[in-house]
Amino acid sequence: MIFIENEGITDPRINLALEEYVLRNFDYNHDYLLFYINEPSIIIGRNQNTLEEINHEYVEENGIHVVRRISGGGAVYHDLGNLNFSFLTNYDRSNLNNFHKFTEPVIKVLNDIGVEAELKGRNDILVNDRKISGNAQFSSVKRMVSHGTLLFDTDMNEVMSALDVKMSKIESKGHKSARSRVANISEFLDKPMDVREFRSQLLEGLYEDREEFETYHLSDEEWQQVHRLKDEKYATWDWNFGSSPKFNIQRNRRFPIGEIDLRIDVEKGYINNVKIYGDFFGRKPIGQLEERLQGIRYERDDIKKVLAPVEVEEYFGEVPKADFMELVYGSDE
Repeated sequence: MIFIENEGITDPRINLALEEYVLRNFDYNHDYLLFYINEPSIIIGRNQNTLEEINHEYVEENGIHVVRRISGGGAVYHDLGNLNFSFLTNYDRSNLNNFHKFTEPVIKVLNDIGVEAELKGRNDILVNDRKISGNAQFSSVKRMVSHGTLLFDTDMNEVMSALDVKMSKIESKGHKSARSRVANISEFLDKPMDVREFRSQLLEGLYEDREEFETYHLSDEEWQQVHRLKDEKYATWDWNFGSSPKFNIQRNRRFPIGEIDLRIDVEKGYINNVKIYGDFFGRKPIGQLEERLQGIRYERDDIKKVLAPVEVEEYFGEVPKADFMELVYGSDE
């Protein structure tokens, strides 16, 4: 087992790029272990609809990263009080969905420091029936990654705020996260420690059970490749939002001028169909407005830009543009 030092990087886009780079490029004759701590971010499962998982307005206002990972499972919140671990091994059919094998050494260390943790269900580590860790896997043809998050001293208020989805009436083909009771590991410790001390203790505990455990530092050239993968994938809108499964939105609202009923189909993050129904009276044909919205990214700034020159009243009567914008995308508040 070789431990890969991430050099204290807290950018989730780089850390996820590092994980994938190691998975696809490092020597297949070795197993690898990676730890990383991310600054505030929401990490989206590979098959999820990003907009259905996050409180988009809160995320934007607070500068929280939103990054999609290559493994499945649900959305999780990371911050500097959260330690993430990743085992990178050769693909073995018996290891697929075998979360017990990869969480067992972590659970042993937790038990050794007085935290009575256990694997329950398919992929969660619990203490007193409260979740402290969620785990996921990804496999390529020859290699696989089994990774998890350890809630050590995470701001639970931020977890709830960032994942408090306010967008209504989204019908998605993605996999929705299941919200469950969560807890911090720090709550169960007899002696206080910070997340860095916890990281050291976990690593030392894992060392004890494995021979020939060494630490590897990436070369400058390897870091350049990691940053290239970050720039081309993990830092892009197309990966983090555009890779969402197809979803449909239906919203309606009654105004003094009548009802507006909006239907939007979104695929790969782009609006591919818009229909507007209602009993309103407008001067211009509503098809013109539908056509204007067609083909753009389902993103607040893009929609605002497209609607900027539009006189909404000409299509509906006296409806403020801000109210129509809220109907299309949701509230700014």
